[in-house]
Amino acid sequence: MVNLDEDSSTGLRRRGCSFQKNDFLPEESFQTWGNYTSALKQTPHRLIDRIFTRSGDQAELDARARSQTAMKKTLTWWDLIWFGMGAVIGAGIFVLTGLEANEVAGPAVVLSYVVSGASALMSVFCYTEFAVEIPVAGGSFAYLRVELGDFVAFIAAGNILLEYVIGGAAVARSWTSYFATLINKDPDDLRIIAHGLSEDYNHLDPVAVAVIAIICLIAVVSTKGSSKINYVASIVHVIVIVFIIVCGLMNADGKNYRDFDHYGARGVFKASAVLFFAYVGFDAVSTMAEETKNPARDIPIGLVGSMVITTALYCALAVTLCLMQPYYNIDVNAPFSVAFEAVGWKWAKYVVAAGALKGMTSVLLVGAVGQARYLTHIARTHMMPPWFAIVDAKTRTPVNATVTMMAATAVIAFFTKLDILSNLLSISTLFIFMLVAVALLVRRYYVSGVTTNANRNKLIACLVTILVSSSFTAGYWGLSEHGWIGYCITVPIWAAATVSLWAFVPQAREPKMWGVPLVPWLPSTSIAINIFLLGSIDRDSFIRFAGWTGFLLVYYFLFGLHAAYDTAKADEKQWSKVEGGQMKNGIENIDGDDK
Repeated sequence: MVNLDEDSSTGLRRRGCSFQKNDFLPEESFQTWGNYTSALKQTPHRLIDRIFTRSGDQAELDARARSQTAMKKTLTWWDLIWFGMGAVIGAGIFVLTGLEANEVAGPAVVLSYVVSGASALMSVFCYTEFAVEIPVAGGSFAYLRVELGDFVAFIAAGNILLEYVIGGAAVARSWTSYFATLINKDPDDLRIIAHGLSEDYNHLDPVAVAVIAIICLIAVVSTKGSSKINYVASIVHVIVIVFIIVCGLMNADGKNYRDFDHYGARGVFKASAVLFFAYVGFDAVSTMAEETKNPARDIPIGLVGSMVITTALYCALAVTLCLMQPYYNIDVNAPFSVAFEAVGWKWAKYVVAAGALKGMTSVLLVGAVGQARYLTHIARTHMMPPWFAIVDAKTRTPVNATVTMMAATAVIAFFTKLDILSNLLSISTLFIFMLVAVALLVRRYYVSGVTTNANRNKLIACLVTILVSSSFTAGYWGLSEHGWIGYCITVPIWAAATVSLWAFVPQAREPKMWGVPLVPWLPSTSIAINIFLLGSIDRDSFIRFAGWTGFLLVYYFLFGLHAAYDTAKADEKQWSKVEGGQMKNGIENIDGDDK
């Protein structure tokens, strides 16, 4: 293991922060224009190498050395539960519930939360097994790199970063809306209307930018300090949620539930796809595995526990809101505050607004901590410039990555409206969670040198069938509003593929410390639900998603591919020297013993 305080050949500096070329592009391919031209000519060869090259658990752990300074292990399962709840309970429940209940699902929005919560919980199980066995800051990027290779991991990584930036921006804009309610203002009174810009981007939000700047400062100073602040904020938040549920049900009217499924099943699933946004954030907890004292015990309790509590609270809040007001009267900007005002509890709207602000502040804080650690680990592989991987020696936090990600969040929050952000965010999240479930199946059923070629081919066939049948189910749902024959074909095919995987492909690896139950059924179901929910998202969001993915590919082919390739080959040479030295020492020891 490389000493974290020593200089290395990766081009990173031992201390401090600078902006020289080698801090960003230290690899051999970028040292001269000739080298770069030669690297571009080798793009096909290098791409094939990266597509079929998988990292290893130990390689991901060893990559921590590239951060110069180790992150401090200070977190317990108690911290992780509160981080999990702080990461998740925020703008989704306090803003999107009103929008989806009013326009998409009606009172059946509670079922939307059940569906998206079940999907999120299955993803939590998949994340937990990985986080326990590979406790690094890279989260799903590291897990995908180990099981599906560099190329898939990079595409996922770009969408992970997009997820965090967009999620933070959405929460920050919602923060402005609830702050406006608290001071009896309209949200647009706190925004600047730029008439020269498109309607979706002309409500400029300086309050959101200011909040993000403060959160960034807190996240940079200390992880444990962030945990304490989040802990206090989350306790206040839970108290307010209990207040909303109890006092809201005191003002409930059963008549409001008579038209329960006004929009039908389609409305429920369409709302589920958007409300998945309300569960985004738990994956940030998996990035804190590197700073957890006992990952094998703390991560399962922290991740699963926080998700179960969160889902129960979401369902209770959704039921309460729809019992307080007819769904068509629910306010789409600050639903809970306005609902209390509508039943004559005007003073309560201030309690709700304050609680919502506390919750959103926690979401922003945990997001700031999580997204920086994702970028840090991605930069350790040199797919992103290694300057982002530096951990500050004084604060023991990734300052460069934190400031960069929060700056990007502030720019998006300044311009973009919430509805655009929430749909695009859900696509990125569902896509990543689907990949993590695929990676878990690969991890359990394929180990190089252990799995036979026949079993490997069976695994590939089953996985392809699961993915294709799930995609056709989602496509049929999106294109056919009243048909059902298609499901009679696609769902049995998915089930047959899962049964075949369970019956005919032996598992090649058993989890060492904690394992997902009901494999392959749970991860296969997670794949199917995530893809199905993707089929409920609007077309424009997919166009934006495709545009972002296209940008990622351009960056990867021009820079990321060559930087990661050079770094991987340099590591291979280094390990060859180490192994050669060990072998030589071993021979010398044997000779010495013979003498």
